[in-house]
Amino acid sequence: MDNKELDLRYYAKVHSIESFGTVDGPGIRFVLFLQGCHLKCKYCHNRDTWDINGGEYKSLDDIFEKIIKYKNYIYPNGGVTVTGGEPLLQNKFLIELFEKLKKEDIHTCLDTSGMVSLTNDIKYLLSLTDLVLLDIKHINTDKCKDLVGFNNDKELSFAKYLSDNNIHMWIRQVLIPGYTDDESDLSKLKCFIDSLTTVDKVEILPYHDMGKYKWKQLHVNYELDNIRSVTDNDIKNAKKILGIS
Repeated sequence: MDNKELDLRYYAKVHSIESFGTVDGPGIRFVLFLQGCHLKCKYCHNRDTWDINGGEYKSLDDIFEKIIKYKNYIYPNGGVTVTGGEPLLQNKFLIELFEKLKKEDIHTCLDTSGMVSLTNDIKYLLSLTDLVLLDIKHINTDKCKDLVGFNNDKELSFAKYLSDNNIHMWIRQVLIPGYTDDESDLSKLKCFIDSLTTVDKVEILPYHDMGKYKWKQLHVNYELDNIRSVTDNDIKNAKKILGIS
């Protein structure tokens, strides 16, 4: 379907759907994976989501009807999480979806890097969002640019906006040996998190290369090919610095 023929408030480019997610927010989640991402994360395990021309267009009505079928499973302790790719690239669609979900009293969650400009549309979408899973790529702006292709100005401003506007968030840090495990960087991340007022949880996500095969299928070089696995000690040390159990 040609996107020039579509009103993108009512159609989304979708990568996949998970109807019974348990790790993308509280409770049981209906998880919508949107297609398209502007970042170039070296560790990405969903490399096939980057290309906005991939995936499949699905209508707002179709997606909403699927969610309602699972309402008895996800309500009241779970909800809907939209991830990607980068879901905020399709914010006009998400506004329409989240407005419908709020009318059904369904908990809404965004899994995002926050590396977007805070436009009026984004701000309005966030006002409809109960929880943001915010992936802090790197607290050091130069290291961040090397790791994902962009500095961290926008994502840190995004986090501050959430805090200043009483929008709850879980902060996530992917722990990558040699990239994000420097103790000084983790200490700076702790200071930044402590400056925010609406952080409900901080999570360490251990780096893994289970998505490496997707890079190879796309004939793209996987730069972290020789990175060692994260150990229990690595996780324990990072949690200690960040003050989480």
